Amino acid sequence: MSTQHPSPRIPETLFGEPESEARWRARFSAARVSLPDWAIDAPDASLYVSNASGVWEIYAWDRAGDTHRKVTDRPNGTVHGELSPDGRWIWWFDDTDGDEFGTWVREPFGGGAAPEPALPDVPAGYPAGLEIGHRLCAAGVSTDDGSALYLHRDGVTERFYASEHDAEVAALSRDERLVAIGHSEHGDSRHPALRVLACDGFGVVAEKWDGEGKGLTALAFSPRKGDARLLVQHERRDREELLIWDVEAGTETELDIDLPGELTGDWYPDAEALLIAQFDKGRTRLYRYDLAGEGGAASLTSLDSRPGYVGGAAVRPDGAVEYSWSNAAEPPLVRVREVSGEDRVLITPPGERAPGSHPVADEFVPGPGGEVHALVSVPERGGRPSEGPLPTAFLLHGGPHAADEDRFSAYRAVWLDAGFAVVEVNYRGSTGYGSAWRDAIEGRPGLTELEDVAAVHDWAVESGLADPARCVVAGASWGGYLTLLALGTQPERWAAGVAGVPVADYVAAYADEMEPLRAFDRALFGGAPSDVPDVYERCSPITYVDAVRAPVLVLAGDNDPRCPIRQIENYLDRLAQRDADYAFYRYDAGHGSLVVAETVKQVAIEVDFARRAVGLA
Repeated sequence: MSTQHPSPRIPETLFGEPESEARWRARFSAARVSLPDWAIDAPDASLYVSNASGVWEIYAWDRAGDTHRKVTDRPNGTVHGELSPDGRWIWWFDDTDGDEFGTWVREPFGGGAAPEPALPDVPAGYPAGLEIGHRLCAAGVSTDDGSALYLHRDGVTERFYASEHDAEVAALSRDERLVAIGHSEHGDSRHPALRVLACDGFGVVAEKWDGEGKGLTALAFSPRKGDARLLVQHERRDREELLIWDVEAGTETELDIDLPGELTGDWYPDAEALLIAQFDKGRTRLYRYDLAGEGGAASLTSLDSRPGYVGGAAVRPDGAVEYSWSNAAEPPLVRVREVSGEDRVLITPPGERAPGSHPVADEFVPGPGGEVHALVSVPERGGRPSEGPLPTAFLLHGGPHAADEDRFSAYRAVWLDAGFAVVEVNYRGSTGYGSAWRDAIEGRPGLTELEDVAAVHDWAVESGLADPARCVVAGASWGGYLTLLALGTQPERWAAGVAGVPVADYVAAYADEMEPLRAFDRALFGGAPSDVPDVYERCSPITYVDAVRAPVLVLAGDNDPRCPIRQIENYLDRLAQRDADYAFYRYDAGHGSLVVAETVKQVAIEVDFARRAVGLA
């Protein structure tokens, strides 16, 4: 039976001044929309996600009449939706209170009918890819038994692949003859291989694996019917780049794109060019890459996207590029760059736009594994940047294979409003800095990242930015895991810690988490806890819980399949046995909340906890 853990203070307000209070809340509650998707053969039928109702839900947009309809209405929100290629059906994933375990349902694009099971013969599970065609669809499901992939056609569902290893449906050819899957039969889900199967008979058409430590990701088949070219992301030269694989001819072309950073892409509708997104040092640029034709060389053209972060981009049938954009100072917008070069806002959500915030500055700090990139923001006082040493929040991103970018963050902004300098660290394990940097945490996760955090912390103190007695470490998911690990392994550095949905007891987390994450952990740690128990022990926060001396706030969802609740309670029980200074906020959702009011409440609890710990409140 778990201990009754102390609850944190829930402040009615963070700031005494009404204008400041309204500003930080508005950044979270202002209506926002995601980049719209559309039906490939009915492009007036579009789908996006918005928080306009106060909960993140799926919306349908009929561009012909410019009408918008709220599709889903569930207490804990909905974010996973797809359109059928003819635009007649909206598919969305129906889980239970954010637990990510469920089935696909569908309903007419125009509404008027209740959702119905889309694939009644496919068992419930965690989603592992979905590709919808006119004649058939392919869907993947992950359960504790591994992965199973299904093809549904003419009312009949067939399982065409099953494995104890992680796998997914990755792409469907335009003529629906071929399906590409990503798999990890070689035992490493972090570096998948590809297989292409014929939809009739499921014979293997082609295979591709680049070997140990070199993953392949199928991005999309050519949009031309009868064209068997597949756009693939590879990492043969220590970074993510692109190649085109003709799966029937058995040929491939690596694209020689002379840009720094890492690359992803998608097809233009005529299949003669690619839309390229370049990620470099926390920022994104968009380009058009014209493929080499008969007698002509390939060429790269900048689309002059504004400096900042592009959360997604796609090309309309007329060649216009729609993209979501923000930077640290300016809230997100969905924009369109017309073929003429005109760049304008595509969708204006209802109500006032979110208030802006402060820009970020780049710092490159020498670390034990190489130069560490950090993004630094400084609060203002009287309209001018505050001078240090300042109370400083080190906000550690999740993932771990993700990165902090020059993008708008209401979360970063409220810490600045509260008087903290903010430091975001793209530690080893982060994406966008090459494969070696991303994979450097293998065999020693957590501890490796914290070496880089320590180097940046040292820089922040030595430069005069951070007050060493008032540094807070905070993060969610993998960032929450790093937070708890930092409090136990670096207790002298931190005045407080705020850990959202963390891994706290890694062995118990492994036992309870969803199977795709167990596969990820096996690849990252070098095996299961039974195979490498010493690695799990060295890298688990609960191992160091008795060394924690700073106040700790933990937030967790009851239905979280990624960082399950039992292992968090194990850690909290150990804190309770020591009479440690801690608080626990528990809520009814999964790996975070899609309800705006709940998010605002949690942020208020977090920032209030940290401010009191460092003497700002």
